[in-house]
Amino acid sequence: MKSSVCFALTLLSMLLAQSGHADTAPGAASDAEAEALPLLRVEGNRFVVADTGEPIVLRGLAMTDPAVMKKRGQWNRTYFEAAADWNANVVRLPVHPAHWRETGEEDYLALLDEAVEWATELGLYIIIDWHSIGNILTGVYYHPNYQTSRDETYRFWNTIGVRYAGNTTVAFYELFNEPTRRGGQMGPMTWEDYAQFIEGLISMLYAIDDTAIPLVAGFDWGYSLTTLIDRPIQHPGVGYVTHPYPQKRDEPWEPKWQEEWGFAADTYPLIATEFGFMSADERGAHKPVIGDEHYGESIIRFFEERGISWTAWVFDPFWTPNLIEGWDYTPTRSGRFFQQKLKELNP
Repeated sequence: MKSSVCFALTLLSMLLAQSGHADTAPGAASDAEAEALPLLRVEGNRFVVADTGEPIVLRGLAMTDPAVMKKRGQWNRTYFEAAADWNANVVRLPVHPAHWRETGEEDYLALLDEAVEWATELGLYIIIDWHSIGNILTGVYYHPNYQTSRDETYRFWNTIGVRYAGNTTVAFYELFNEPTRRGGQMGPMTWEDYAQFIEGLISMLYAIDDTAIPLVAGFDWGYSLTTLIDRPIQHPGVGYVTHPYPQKRDEPWEPKWQEEWGFAADTYPLIATEFGFMSADERGAHKPVIGDEHYGESIIRFFEERGISWTAWVFDPFWTPNLIEGWDYTPTRSGRFFQQKLKELNP
């Protein structure tokens, strides 16, 4: 009799979790251990606090894949405390498809649950990013870590949507990191076909939780948003992404930025989820990220004039352009710059 009761309770718990009830799903917003963050939503070309309608600009840090941090022995609350100490109000968590598969769904979700718990306690919103680069319509990708499929991508977002339905900390779903054709080397992909794929993901997520904010990157490695002029995503409540690294374009930057993605901030909320700089003589420097404080001042000024949110890449000592030198969180040259900007600009 006792075993039958236990089985019934377990089954009920599973069904409730799958239904997306905020009071039972793992990591749900009603978790008594920390006060829930205010719900965010899209209103016009701004992210706003849902209860008050007050615009909010998210400024923070792009972090390392949780599975990588776990392997290094550095996956802990201290990592999030350091981000909060820099005065971030949002962190971006890149989930590489290969790491998702290698770690296993159950164990990876446990890592994300911890991230949500720590971020909630520290007042940090979370962007979950499906960190693939390439052409999902042809199945050609930039690196094995980014290898995925349409089916896997749907399953991933279904799992994440159900898991965090109603959770106000998990404010953003960055649906695909960097779609690119690589000058045709990855095969054909029209914006119309890609947009329909993205709209299918959004329809599914909205059916699970209509408070979710999907983030959509443009072509050219997540840089350009010119396709929105003729064909925006056919869903309300969407934010758009750009990755404006310094050497994506030559100076003068501002007119090109405005023409290729800045214009979209007049109509839609934008967030630069990857950008940063490092000098050519630093370890791991490569052409797209080579820059200096002149670039930093220019891009931050451009964001601030348009209310564009951002997460600087990357809060890690090994991935580049790295913002920290080691696990004492000593900032690098670019780290010092962005740390200061977060202190100055975030309330």
